[in-house]
Amino acid sequence: MKNAQKLSVLLVVAGVALGGSAAFAQGCVAAHSNQRAFDELIHSGDTGGPVSSSKIHNLTVDIGYRVFNSNKYFVGTQEIPRPTAVENHQNIFDIGVEYRLSPRWSLIADVPVYNGTRNQIYPPSGIFQVSGLGDITVGAQAWIFRPPTENGGNIAVSSQLKIPTGIDNATGSALYKGQIVKATADPSLQPGDGTWAFNVGSQAYKSLWRHASAYGQGTYLFSPADTNGVPSFRSQPGQGVISATDQYLYRLGVSQSVPKVKGLALSIGVRGEGVPAHDLIGASDGFRRPGFILSVDPGVMFNYKRDTFSVNGPWAIHRDRPPSVPELENNTYNGDAFFADYTVIANISHHF
Repeated sequence: MKNAQKLSVLLVVAGVALGGSAAFAQGCVAAHSNQRAFDELIHSGDTGGPVSSSKIHNLTVDIGYRVFNSNKYFVGTQEIPRPTAVENHQNIFDIGVEYRLSPRWSLIADVPVYNGTRNQIYPPSGIFQVSGLGDITVGAQAWIFRPPTENGGNIAVSSQLKIPTGIDNATGSALYKGQIVKATADPSLQPGDGTWAFNVGSQAYKSLWRHASAYGQGTYLFSPADTNGVPSFRSQPGQGVISATDQYLYRLGVSQSVPKVKGLALSIGVRGEGVPAHDLIGASDGFRRPGFILSVDPGVMFNYKRDTFSVNGPWAIHRDRPPSVPELENNTYNGDAFFADYTVIANISHHF
């Protein structure tokens, strides 16, 4: 694992910039994750404090959407131009629910829905399309200090159980060894991975001056299972079944409320996400595409009464596809993957 990846994993596990709930699936992009709206980053025009500090609602529903197109070919950190490239187009929806039991404690759940297409040029070759419900997560979140705090900052920690509710063996018609067969779709298209797992996370913010805050969000998914037993149609040694992978996401940055425009804030930061080659718990065999993406992450947020809208546009500045465990063990490293240049992430949050 490269130094940048090691630093990313340490940041996430240590809780430096961990965050709320996320929907995960292995893919050509390192991790498929949506972040919830972060009301604490929007400051009111009169007091300068977070708009959410005086709003305690029992139920909040988030609807997140993420779209990207992975079509840039990488071996390690090197982009290699190709006349014909795999195009992996993904639409990821996430319905998040938070039920606040008290100012500090909440129950949280996330229901992801995936829709993706992939024109695969290597055997089994064909156009695959998969849609379906992903793996649902349920858990709890707690703020370390009772909000609102006097110092204008707080830290929340969360833990969720991932339930294998998503399809993990979707197939499509493809050309394989001169015949049309029903082949397993690429792991990047599978809504679920068929295994139980759990994630831990945290989110934090701290006021810097009257209308600005520093923020951190992220999550780490622990996947103790080795593989899910689904055939991958890969001929390389040790890659005949799909691997169950750890995944992580983090964000760090600064937000600035726009003066004289109540409820509007702009943000700029960095976003890191990845699938490590080695899971922190359990073995890491089977077919996986380890990868890491570091992006510049500009965003805009707007709060109106009980609704918060946000849009982010992470733009990749560093991508890496290291070798997997079977590739290292069998000395067959060809570490290739397709990554996206940018992602569009939109979120609507309503407090009932």
